[in-house]
Amino acid sequence: MRTGATLPVGVRMQRTIIKGVGRLPAVVRRQASVASPINTSGDRLDPYLGLICQAAEKIPAFNMHDHNVVVARKRLEASAKMMVPDFAPFTVEEDLVFDGPAGPLRATRYRAGRSSLGLVVFYHGGGWTLGSRASHVGMAKALAADAGVDVLSVEYRLAPEHPFPAAYDDAMAAWRYAVSRAADWGLDPHKIGVAGDSAGGNLAAVVAQQTRGDDVVPAHQLLIYPAVDLAVDLPSKDEFASGRFLTREHMDWFVDNYIPDPADRGDLRASPLRAEDFSDLPPAHVVLAGFDPLRDEGIAYAEALRDAGVPVTVDRVGPMCHGFLSMTMLSPEARDSAVRAAAAVADALR
Repeated sequence: MRTGATLPVGVRMQRTIIKGVGRLPAVVRRQASVASPINTSGDRLDPYLGLICQAAEKIPAFNMHDHNVVVARKRLEASAKMMVPDFAPFTVEEDLVFDGPAGPLRATRYRAGRSSLGLVVFYHGGGWTLGSRASHVGMAKALAADAGVDVLSVEYRLAPEHPFPAAYDDAMAAWRYAVSRAADWGLDPHKIGVAGDSAGGNLAAVVAQQTRGDDVVPAHQLLIYPAVDLAVDLPSKDEFASGRFLTREHMDWFVDNYIPDPADRGDLRASPLRAEDFSDLPPAHVVLAGFDPLRDEGIAYAEALRDAGVPVTVDRVGPMCHGFLSMTMLSPEARDSAVRAAAAVADALR
């Protein structure tokens, strides 16, 4: 199915504008880059993202500053529809329902080709408050197509209606479901990875830690600008407090929704960076953005894994901001990073 053809007229028009920004002539990009901000590491913000940040101020769907949960969820879903690339039909696109700790959970399994190297359980981002399979369909499909794997994109209970540890409990249930069904799908249970972006990266990292020592453990973890310490603010939270697409205000709101009691925020099921032992965890590929409040905790997590002897590759994309892997339609650099992430997954599961 070609994504754009199924969208409402208004969304298709806004999507066309966004795609047009990504196709601006090189001379316009160079002129825009001159005015792009530079962070303390010397990275200059990608001019495409700078332009889309300006455009976002005029597009209501991108405005996440309203702390009304219902409104914010609708806006995220609307903005996500504008950013989904077109995909050829998938061999498998199967909606599933499985038992969770508090009721049924929903997932979709994607397979782009006739064969598959393995399976990746994908947890969507959205601050444990927003997001769904639909909001992250582009990221899940791109990973399936580029890596040549099945992707099981799962939903979990959201805060504030369902605070911690609901999302964690559901993430673990999704992992166990994937292990139990892998053989039915013609896949090796020992070739299952976990992946997620932002809050989903948090869940992927936590699942990798909490399954350590089990009979079946993740073969790989793809952590995309993950939130890994909800108890302490690192310097990038201050540097990008008024950031792009994710601000300190957003993060505070998300964490308040997910874990209202600050005393619980150091729990390892919420803040995996606070673990004392990182040994024997799955190999990791960590994607980081230079203009991201979560940058420093992602760097710290990668370093902790590496210091413990875990194989780690870090893709630090300096000119990007939080959420950039949802913008591959806009930025060639974002698309290149997505391809590198998929290659890391394929190498681990091959």
